Amino acid sequence: MGHQLPERSAPAPRRARRVALAALLSSALVVLAGCGSDSEWERLAMPKPITEEGEHTLALWQGAWIAALITGAVVWGLIFYVIWRYRRRHADEVPVQTRYNLPLEIFYTIFPIIMVIVFFDHTIKTQNLVLNDPEVEATNTVVVVGQQWSWTFNYPDAVEGPDGQPVNAYEAGTGDDIPTLVIPVGVTTRFELRSPDVIHDFGVPGFLIKMDVIPGAKNHFQVTPKETGTYAGKCYELCGVYHSRMIFEVDVVSQEEYDQYLESRVDAGSYSPEPICGGKFAETQVGLETDEIQEVCQ
Repeated sequence: MGHQLPERSAPAPRRARRVALAALLSSALVVLAGCGSDSEWERLAMPKPITEEGEHTLALWQGAWIAALITGAVVWGLIFYVIWRYRRRHADEVPVQTRYNLPLEIFYTIFPIIMVIVFFDHTIKTQNLVLNDPEVEATNTVVVVGQQWSWTFNYPDAVEGPDGQPVNAYEAGTGDDIPTLVIPVGVTTRFELRSPDVIHDFGVPGFLIKMDVIPGAKNHFQVTPKETGTYAGKCYELCGVYHSRMIFEVDVVSQEEYDQYLESRVDAGSYSPEPICGGKFAETQVGLETDEIQEVCQ
């Protein structure tokens, strides 16, 4: 009886190739989605930006996802290529288990470092544009005070009082009353964030930014709304028992309507010489006197 040659294994499974092709097509579809209409698919689940600054945040988000998907497609493609190229060709064959390629090893060591540097650079640029774009000067200021458990919105020197002098108009919410933040469309508004008690977090999904409101720290950011409308905002930091009540509405209105709103606050008696902490539960930080609380909100 002659020597029997070992049987050859079956051809490489088509399933692996199909999975690789599906991964590449999925990545291509996500990249091409940027050429379509303004949809949640195009924004990759990010809320629709209603401010000019939000466009920068959205661009960073989309760019990061596209870069990650392309990198993932390349990695998966290489994995499936190796699986197919160096597969076992005979039943009794064991492929070489140790391989090295010096140029390739240098590449996959240096390239991730380059990616991190690029991501870091774009993140810093976007952060600077969102927090305080030096080319866009804020012409409107709102002092936002987060207190347990509501918000106070101050508009310093934005309207004249009964004596003809500029005063601070405000709206102070409570745990039972949801306050409304009003800002003009097409105008850059700077939010000065203050807290007299604990850490809160001021955010509006359409702004594509949220920021901590920290006792003793004076944080800020600015937005330029692109369209009018009513939007929901809330505290994104678990700040206490009634955290769930720290919600508010944002009305983006025309400049004329904005001026009328400020005048209506003065007519209602909601004005003061300086920004106030306001709210029913503002004096909650242990050991903080009333005048110290008021100083926090300046």
